[in-house]
Amino acid sequence: MDNYRHGHLHNHDVSGIKTANLVITLILNFIITTAEVIGGILAGSLSLVSDALHNLSDALSIIVSITAIKISQKQNDEKRTFGYKRSSILAALINSSVLVGISLFLFKEAYSKFISPETINGTVVIWVALIGLIANFLGAYLLHKGSKGDMNIKSAYLHLFSDALSSVGVLFGGVMIRYFKVYWVDPLLTVAIGIYVLKESFEIIKKVVNVLMQGVPENINIYELVEEIKKIPEVEDVHHVHVWSLDDNNINFEAHVNIKDMMVSETGEVYGEIEHELHEHFGINHVTIQFEYNGCCNVGIIKN
Repeated sequence: MDNYRHGHLHNHDVSGIKTANLVITLILNFIITTAEVIGGILAGSLSLVSDALHNLSDALSIIVSITAIKISQKQNDEKRTFGYKRSSILAALINSSVLVGISLFLFKEAYSKFISPETINGTVVIWVALIGLIANFLGAYLLHKGSKGDMNIKSAYLHLFSDALSSVGVLFGGVMIRYFKVYWVDPLLTVAIGIYVLKESFEIIKKVVNVLMQGVPENINIYELVEEIKKIPEVEDVHHVHVWSLDDNNINFEAHVNIKDMMVSETGEVYGEIEHELHEHFGINHVTIQFEYNGCCNVGIIKN
């Protein structure tokens, strides 16, 4: 007996909501950037101008995220039989890599400010930081829900959240400068924020690389998965197993499954049980199985 069965379960598409929130966030970022450039020039503050460049990079990252969402919605075709869903994964890689670069740049700027503290107008810094704080937290709030299940959105969310923390630091620094003439607090906070951003960025990059390498998702133990399938009475053996993510929301499974001798028409029920178990216990929504009878004897679970 040698036949293939495959199927998939659909996820609810909330990309329209994500896109709308991203567009609003993009507008907020351009407002912040404009305010910080003007404020930085008026206050003679290089830190505000630098933060404006940071916010401008966020705006560009959001444009990348919006573009990725639009591309991922394209239907599969003869050239891209899996479709274009992984465009969001590539966007997450680009955004996170940019964040790493910005963090390293901020470390360099912080070092320079430790060596040569700058005299700036603390009052202007306070007001501009307040504008940035409100706008960044609003943008982060709009993307927070979507960031939980989408690396593309999460990378954009981290941009905004790091900027919100940066605004808190700039606000605190403005108060310290305005009332206590303490100039070293600004670079100190910059280093702390940079460390946080680096940690989160490397986590995303790690996940993106695993997806691009077609690795097994972190939350799935392949041996537990096989044991779950073997609990089905008709299943004798499972081998040639492959589990990988197409993107954040689509996990694929394929394998050879040895079953008891039965009619080909009866394998549909076995397949349905396997598909149900994989979806319920592991979140797998695309299953391809080659049923066999006494096939591929003594072959390991993952051996090709």
